[in-house]
Amino acid sequence: MQLFQNNDAIPFIEQVKQQRPLVHCITNDVVQNFTANVLLAIGASPAMVVAKQEVEDFVTIASSLLINIGTIDEHSANSMLLAAAKAEQTQTPWVLDPVAVGAALKYRTEIAKQLITFRPSVIRGNASEILALSGQQSSSKGPDGLDSTDSALNAAILLAQKYQTIVAITGEIDYVTDGQQIYSIAGGDIALTRVTGTGCSLSAMVAAFIATTSNRLTATATACFMMKKAGELANKQSGLGTFAMAIIDQLSLFKQNYQ
Repeated sequence: MQLFQNNDAIPFIEQVKQQRPLVHCITNDVVQNFTANVLLAIGASPAMVVAKQEVEDFVTIASSLLINIGTIDEHSANSMLLAAAKAEQTQTPWVLDPVAVGAALKYRTEIAKQLITFRPSVIRGNASEILALSGQQSSSKGPDGLDSTDSALNAAILLAQKYQTIVAITGEIDYVTDGQQIYSIAGGDIALTRVTGTGCSLSAMVAAFIATTSNRLTATATACFMMKKAGELANKQSGLGTFAMAIIDQLSLFKQNYQ
């Protein structure tokens, strides 16, 4: 296991700023605006194209795709499956965020299992979601995971090996693995769990970073590292509303803060 460091991250951050990847986001209704602003802050370009009549065409021009099942319904599920199938066909890198999968929510869990068959480049979730996707017992209340990332690490490794993908578990300590190598990312701030959209936006950041390189393991770890550091630096003195906006500020100023 390797502790991820700032010097590992800087080249990938620069690549996103230089290449400005177009990230096709099929994400949940709660976080669309915040996600778009986070992507703009790191230098990527967001697009929220959801209609089933358009998603396949847009995948062909996008740099990468994010599928987040947070507010899934019949219509969005159809769009997600069409987009994932097209991404596999065109080899467009894509990220699955399996929000709230588990025994209590069978519909979304079944859709997530169908989506995995289209070979996501990265799966990013909390520990409970990763345990549930791996077929192991998990504890959660909807989108709120109650398991530790340490408890889900073996499940993440097995999931990565089974589907030949990268799995990122985020929480108190983030772990990113391709089933062989493991990066750990420490730090962050508890306030990151108290504003909506930080985890969902992190998945969009992963989509942006993997669009610019073939080294998707390190690119995924870079996104996790960047969000944790932004959370540490963001202003918490004026309340959670200011904190949410300060995260975007810190992401946009990241290079200056860490050189």
